[in-house]
Amino acid sequence: MMAWTKGALTGGLLSLALVGTVAAQDAESSNRVDAMTDWSVFEGSDPRECWAVTTFKESENTRDGRVVSVTRGEILLMVFFRPGAEVQGQVAFTGGYPFAENSTVNMNIGGSEFELFTEGEWAWPPSPQDDARIVTAMKRGADAVVTARSSRGTQTEDTFSLLGFTAAVEDAQQRCSSDGGGSDAEASSDS
Repeated sequence: MMAWTKGALTGGLLSLALVGTVAAQDAESSNRVDAMTDWSVFEGSDPRECWAVTTFKESENTRDGRVVSVTRGEILLMVFFRPGAEVQGQVAFTGGYPFAENSTVNMNIGGSEFELFTEGEWAWPPSPQDDARIVTAMKRGADAVVTARSSRGTQTEDTFSLLGFTAAVEDAQQRCSSDGGGSDAEASSDS
């Protein structure tokens, strides 16, 4: 299953990283189609994809038990849909730095623990079933705390608000439903 997850993401990672990063910061991005409290919804084409994304509310970086100041890139938590690759509700996290080799990322949502595998600056659950369990927990939770280790040995703990998550992820899913719903259908009816 890990190969499926990686393969499904490989084609869109760069575009998600670039568009998601810019979109998370820029409320006027042409790809941003909606905002729900702390989450935003984006839609892209070629390939068709929709995602709900947020950035951290709190972050703490430690090394050897001491809080340290570090420079990090974008820190994003997202769930995306890509009907052409049969990706439905895939969770992804980028910590803004390369993760330690062979490390995992831990996510705590309301006391439920989840483990994500890493590659470069990205982390994902190992299977679509794990994605579904995490999305369910996110819908029920108030925040997600993501703990990871950088390739330089820095331990990071990022807290993401889940206010607006359910509405955002359901909007993204509807926009990229594989039955042709969403903005493609709406766009053709506007013509």
